[in-house]
Amino acid sequence: MTKNEQILSYIKSLPLGGKISVRQIAQDMDVSEGTAYKAIKDAELEGVVSTIPRVGTIRVEKVEDKRIQQLTFAEIINIVEGQVIGGHEGIYKTIRKFVIGAMALEEIARYISEGDLLIVGNRDDVHRLALDKGCAILITGGFSCKEEIKRIAAEKKLPIISTSYDTFTITSIINRDIQEKLIRKQILLAEGIMPKKLHYLENSYKVRDMKRVMKQTGHSRFPVVDKNMHVIGVVTPRDIAGVDDDEWISSHMTENPIIIDRTTSVAYVSHVMIWEGIEMVPVADGKKLVGVVTRQDVIRGLQYIRSQPHLGESFEDILLNHCKMEETEKGVMMTGEITPMMLNELGIASAGVLVMLMSTAGYLAIKKHKHLDSVLDSFMIYFIKPLQMESKIEIQAEIINMGRKFYKVDISVFHEKEIVSKAMMSAKLLKK
Repeated sequence: MTKNEQILSYIKSLPLGGKISVRQIAQDMDVSEGTAYKAIKDAELEGVVSTIPRVGTIRVEKVEDKRIQQLTFAEIINIVEGQVIGGHEGIYKTIRKFVIGAMALEEIARYISEGDLLIVGNRDDVHRLALDKGCAILITGGFSCKEEIKRIAAEKKLPIISTSYDTFTITSIINRDIQEKLIRKQILLAEGIMPKKLHYLENSYKVRDMKRVMKQTGHSRFPVVDKNMHVIGVVTPRDIAGVDDDEWISSHMTENPIIIDRTTSVAYVSHVMIWEGIEMVPVADGKKLVGVVTRQDVIRGLQYIRSQPHLGESFEDILLNHCKMEETEKGVMMTGEITPMMLNELGIASAGVLVMLMSTAGYLAIKKHKHLDSVLDSFMIYFIKPLQMESKIEIQAEIINMGRKFYKVDISVFHEKEIVSKAMMSAKLLKK
């Protein structure tokens, strides 16, 4: 185990909510402050520590990958640009729900419960009630609270956060951030599709060792690592075809392979695989191998994404909700109208929005015909005419050429039976 890994292991053993400093870690582990700083940053990337403005770096519980990640009080501090004025040790806890304390004290008591975050102004009676009920407090308007309230919060480890924003602004900010997080959680990452069992070859292996591992595991493509588990290459059966069993695999592997990290999106991985013509990509933290992703993993991941409910709406989702789609003999047809959201600063339909709608129609045409995922290869726009708000449009996407691995789609946008935009799209298919 390297020194960095030893420090990371030590940090993970520290109690949740405790403060972590570079100097203290350096003293405890007998290392330089530079080494301690790097380990703390690595721990932050792993999600086991968090740096909170005006609080410092603290040990937090790592939240495993979920479709919707619950918000913690620490995240709220960042969202509202607030400061913790009491109950510092509880900021790593997750929030059950938000309650706005804009009512009589008796009514507030009916709505709050343990784990909630009460958003309120400088109301001392409400502050005490919230703590008695096990709620954290977000005080708006830049106000503080009594020292007695801070003492109770510290005893119960319930954060009290103060922000300069008013209540209306705070609710808008939090709502927008939660919406963004919902969308972000729908993006499947490489770490979500990596097989749990990792198979790899060491650079000290010979060809006969690779053949043995292939027979034992049923796999044919492997990352190659050095003694530090750093990825130095990949090797496939094609690389060792006709090679003597006593030769080193390091002499026949592909060096400097494409490597991704845990947080690379599955959609991006699929694009890389199609463009580069590869079947397997190593996943690494820095240079250290932590997993592999194969083309089959990507296809299963994309199928999983489609099967999940969409809890947050992206800009594209919002636009497409205004369109109706129907299948045609050679593709699809989308109909809708230009909404205020689609306009640019000049008051006409944004070219970027039209291109997005046209490319989406192209993807859907391929999907309906082949039932396979595809990635954009090229998109050529011939012309775009100006369109005003509330203009009715019809987007026709027709497949005009196809092969085993590619499609070409002709896309036209009509307004009052006149072509107002024309494009040609080519895409590559993602096959097993």
